[in-house]
Amino acid sequence: MNPESIEALPSVSTVMQTVPLDGTHRVPRFEIDPTWPKPLPDGWITGQLAGVCVDHDDNIIVTNRGDITKEEEETCTKAPAVLIFDSAGSLIDSWGDWELLPRTVHSCCVDADNNVWITANGDGMVQKYTHDGKLLLQIGTKGVFDTSDGTRNGTPLNSGHNAFIKPAGITVDSTNGDVYIADGYGNRRVVVFDSKGKFLRQWGRQATQDEIDSGVGGVFAEVVHCVTISNAGLVYVCDRQGDRVQVFDKVGNFKRNIWIRTGTPKLPDRRGTAWWAEFSRDPEQKYLYVMNGRNEQVHILDHASGEILSSFGRPGHQLGNFTHGHNLALDSKGNMYVAETNYGRRVHRFKAVNA
Repeated sequence: MNPESIEALPSVSTVMQTVPLDGTHRVPRFEIDPTWPKPLPDGWITGQLAGVCVDHDDNIIVTNRGDITKEEEETCTKAPAVLIFDSAGSLIDSWGDWELLPRTVHSCCVDADNNVWITANGDGMVQKYTHDGKLLLQIGTKGVFDTSDGTRNGTPLNSGHNAFIKPAGITVDSTNGDVYIADGYGNRRVVVFDSKGKFLRQWGRQATQDEIDSGVGGVFAEVVHCVTISNAGLVYVCDRQGDRVQVFDKVGNFKRNIWIRTGTPKLPDRRGTAWWAEFSRDPEQKYLYVMNGRNEQVHILDHASGEILSSFGRPGHQLGNFTHGHNLALDSKGNMYVAETNYGRRVHRFKAVNA
């Protein structure tokens, strides 16, 4: 079944389980790769690793917030904001001017030309760089927010054509270069620009609790955290505290909900479950992978039905555990990379065993 041909299906409420799709297909399985990445240059140390994305050569790009501690500063050097590793885990490039970059880098994506786009949830702008770190385009002004007074603490306007409020996720449409931004930690919208940074359209607003509970689309509970586009041309948006991935067409018409309801009411609701979403690398994109930072697990979903087929990970600091698992990305071979913020400050690689 084509995942985009099921618009008439009701929203799917999921529970955690492990089942085969049918008699011949196994759910993808992943194993932690303890050899990845290789050590950083002597003395370098990272802060929170908020974002991870993969370029067209299967190099892995990691965004580093650089928020090291005073104690770490005594003996170490803050690693650059953008770290690029090859598939073997060796650091092959690094760059980033902290004065030029937006505050608190968040996520990255790569466009058709291998340029790197960066968002930051401590600022009101996004940037586009060449692969080797030359600034090409900036939408917005550093320190200026889409609020009533332009400050971080002003009343959100949810309408800026050249400003955001702490934008979270970003993706670029490979068919025409349009840029989709999940905006974000202050606004409640998806906003679209052309490849030159011209505002095109937006959708979304703050949801009421009744709207969230009843599954109304196009409204968001709190953080609009991720955005990605499927091979079939639909837009998937993480409504993080709404515990769902919402699906739209490219002009914002709501199609369906994919619920991430994991049955853990004692955990704080403010964290939410739908943190990041990515597709399996087969042409049909049979699986949808969701990072659930509330439960510190990666869920493997049947893309068509939205059913959680299996999950892996747990809270912790050991190999394969997550501490504030934040976002994820996949390379062309189906290997998965998970970046951690907060006290985790790591990026994991999980090798695809039977993806």
